[in-house]
Amino acid sequence: MRNVTITAIGSYLPPRIMTNDELAAIVDTSDEWITSHTGIRTRHLAEGETTSEMAIKATENLIKRFKTDPKRIDGVIVATATSDYPGFPSTANLVSRHFKTSGGAFDVAAGCTGFIYALDVARSMILSGTLKNALVIGSETLSTVIDWEDRNTCVLFGDGAAAVLLEQAAAGGLAPALLRSEAMLAESLTIDPASRHITMDGKAVYRFAVRAIGEIVTDVLKANNLSIPEIDWIVPHQANRRIISATSKRYGIPEELFYLNIERVANTSAASIPLALSEMETGGLLKEGQKILLVGFGAGLTYGGSLVTWHRS
Repeated sequence: MRNVTITAIGSYLPPRIMTNDELAAIVDTSDEWITSHTGIRTRHLAEGETTSEMAIKATENLIKRFKTDPKRIDGVIVATATSDYPGFPSTANLVSRHFKTSGGAFDVAAGCTGFIYALDVARSMILSGTLKNALVIGSETLSTVIDWEDRNTCVLFGDGAAAVLLEQAAAGGLAPALLRSEAMLAESLTIDPASRHITMDGKAVYRFAVRAIGEIVTDVLKANNLSIPEIDWIVPHQANRRIISATSKRYGIPEELFYLNIERVANTSAASIPLALSEMETGGLLKEGQKILLVGFGAGLTYGGSLVTWHRS
């Protein structure tokens, strides 16, 4: 078997939901302004929960939903920008300790594209024989790095986690990803080392994001000899509704192809793509043989895409 596919998926959103009206009581903004400029109405906040704790809860949800034996899990890879500890131990080590896994465990730091990077690292390690299978998690507590007095950034982000299990399979699976960066724009989106707050050049990031999505969709399709009508879903990083609308118009991609849940969960960085996938799976939207294009873009600046042919062995 030379295919690697997603065989299980799970997610976790903390119970605390913050509305736009609550934000309007903190900074000079309004529900109308936030909704019209971002598409966001609510976000979840991890009050007292760490990134590793949410990653563990997402994995527990995966185990429960798909009756997965945790003793079978080999590797653990976590995509995050908000690890429990600065530097080490990795969030993946903490997840590995909880589930008593013994394979490789490490974090991937690639901003909002982190889940795409982590998926392809795991796929490659499984195909090489380094790992038997891999738990790939996106987990973020962005509320801990938000400047709650900066209305340009505090309205955008939320917390959450989602996990997938990758294994070899006879059919379906992940095609090799396209992974790219534009490091000249690195400082346009940062977690400032002094303040530990997110800083962002909104205009630069917006222009990059629209171009990055269009470029990745075009190039992934070309690499796999496909056209837009052959794609069932595009699952983008959930950053801003206006970015998706602008991409759709500029590149002629039907907006209804994009699955969006940003209205309810906001921008959860590396967790956003797997959270959307988990929601789609729970809602019965993912069907056998569907072709799903995952697209990430964000800090670094990084961007990338992965084509998934949906199959559950």
